[in-house]
Amino acid sequence: MEKVIIVGSGCAGLTAAIYAARANLTPLVLEGRQPGGQLSTTTLVENYPGFPDGIDGPELILNMHRQAEKFGARFSYAEVTDFDASNKHIRIKADDEWLETRAVIIASGAAARYLGLEGEKKLVGHGLTSCATCDGAFYKNVPVCVVGGGDSAAEESLFLTRFASKVYLIHRRDKLRASKIMQERVFANKKIEPIWNTVVTQYIADEKGEMRAVRLRNVKTNDERELEVACVFVAIGHEPNTKAYRGKLDIDSEGYLIPKNSVESKYPGVFIAGDVADRVYKQAVTAAGMGCAAALQAEKYLSDLEGR
Repeated sequence: MEKVIIVGSGCAGLTAAIYAARANLTPLVLEGRQPGGQLSTTTLVENYPGFPDGIDGPELILNMHRQAEKFGARFSYAEVTDFDASNKHIRIKADDEWLETRAVIIASGAAARYLGLEGEKKLVGHGLTSCATCDGAFYKNVPVCVVGGGDSAAEESLFLTRFASKVYLIHRRDKLRASKIMQERVFANKKIEPIWNTVVTQYIADEKGEMRAVRLRNVKTNDERELEVACVFVAIGHEPNTKAYRGKLDIDSEGYLIPKNSVESKYPGVFIAGDVADRVYKQAVTAAGMGCAAALQAEKYLSDLEGR
């Protein structure tokens, strides 16, 4: 019987692990198949407090991992495939093994949706990203493009006009799905140029492996052309890692877990933190804050259990 299991090893999960370990709960962290979450694919993080010169995403994650381990957290690469909190104890299926725990913190994160084009994984962090607030400042006075047509794509485009010389907004339809006010802001900004009825069919890298251009195809005429851009910002949504919890926890229409009260779920002892529930901010620092809150709540819950 574990005291607390933490699902996920991104900013939320590792922060929860640090707090839980310092409380002598010896948490077991199930890292999954992508330890470190989205930050493990980010080359430079400039907006995490305490690092005025920035820090590589993998290095930040490694530091958190070491910090949690130092206080007694344990780690496993197991991936959660099933979950049951309907009985007296919480049960987590990690790979093929069922584990029992008194408390669990679900911080399994969300994965940005990409286009699935050839060479995509190699270019993430090298001119391909899904976060303008994370990476926009690296692309000052150069042309960039945003792929998408919803509010996220509109927001990313507007944010990028602070830095880029030109922002091409590439959308496969002839009108945006974004809210009316966001559309008005986009169309009023002279730095943004919409490219309608168009999809990206190829990323083109330079000799250093950095993004140089994209190949575009008009879906109505099938005409193709090359567009020079220093970075591609993909804004077609995120996929929360909630498959194991569907039908068991409250989940919204987009797949995000719905906390009942801050970081609590409908089940006692089941807590939620980070991008698995955050459909608004999706920042490392907000994920870390939720991880902290979840660990503090888990500690209080376990203390109350012992008292009873």
